[in-house]
Amino acid sequence: MTKKIKVGIVFGGKSAEHEVSLQSAKNIVDAIDKQKYEVVLIGIDKDGKWHLNDQSHYLINEENPKLIELSKSNQHVAVIPGEDNLQIMNLNEEVKLDQLDVIFPIVHGTLGEDGSVQGMLRLANLPYVGSNVLGSAVCMDKDIAKKLLMQAGIDVAKSFTYKRSQKESISFEQVKEQLGLPMFIKPASQGSSVGVSKVRNMEDFYKGIEEAFLYDHKILIEENIEGREVECAVLGNENPKASLPGEILPQGDFYSYQTKYIDENGAVLEIPADLPENEIERIQAASIEAFRVLECEGLARVDFFIKQDGTLLLNEVNTLPGFTRISMYPQLWGVSGLSYPDLIDQLLQLAIARFERDKTLKNTVE
Repeated sequence: MTKKIKVGIVFGGKSAEHEVSLQSAKNIVDAIDKQKYEVVLIGIDKDGKWHLNDQSHYLINEENPKLIELSKSNQHVAVIPGEDNLQIMNLNEEVKLDQLDVIFPIVHGTLGEDGSVQGMLRLANLPYVGSNVLGSAVCMDKDIAKKLLMQAGIDVAKSFTYKRSQKESISFEQVKEQLGLPMFIKPASQGSSVGVSKVRNMEDFYKGIEEAFLYDHKILIEENIEGREVECAVLGNENPKASLPGEILPQGDFYSYQTKYIDENGAVLEIPADLPENEIERIQAASIEAFRVLECEGLARVDFFIKQDGTLLLNEVNTLPGFTRISMYPQLWGVSGLSYPDLIDQLLQLAIARFERDKTLKNTVE
């Protein structure tokens, strides 16, 4: 009998997207091929403590996205220096965990998809799903990502960036003159629409600034784009491929956190999008180009606006998109011919392949 591949699923985390991560983890655990993979669950609580969880009871209120919680175990784990690499230790029993073959770090948001976990896993000499440290960090920071995309000739929405030290100098009238109304204010390094505000007047503007600075030390103020909102999933390492695109038809003001993860009726997802073949190919090509420009690997969801004049504007690139049952990324691959279990399998195999590729690099000078 072939030995199962031992997969560590790391989920939760200290970010504002903690609950989203719990939902994503549940979907992955439910769908993964149990004949091929053995799952080890490592949940990170909101205080940053790591728990070794039992698969039979790792979530509380798991069917309710409003009330879902991590079930904190009495088995705590930590990553500590070993003889050769970092080791994952069971602190209660003071023993090293059996060697994990690959990690699926489905920790959305700050300290999860910003390169932090990726750097730790690289030091631990463990294969992991998703982009490397650089790609993760770049895509998490919308300001830096926009600059790199613009340098590569990829169109993005007009915006201004402000740091906390500049907060008192931000002028509603000056920004309105350049961007018009409505406009959006968002933290530079958050996902899932956390801390995002749609601004229609001066009162909204200054409230939005306060809200965004609750989540980050740097914010973006961005023009409103009138047009269709489409997303495309990308999968691969050196030779990525793009899915059919999907379209978001929000029923509310915009595609908010509530709409994405709580209210199943908050938006209509048209999957695949009703687009002509040449438009589909244009979006797929732009998605792959952005994926490469921003040093992504493994997976990413690339979000666009199609303006009324046909201009394609790239909104953002998400390196750890949601895996909940109403998330766009797995649904896009579903309509593109790749089932949810097979998608998980391919992501894990891509992680292992990259790890083997990186092992061929020399680390000594002769």
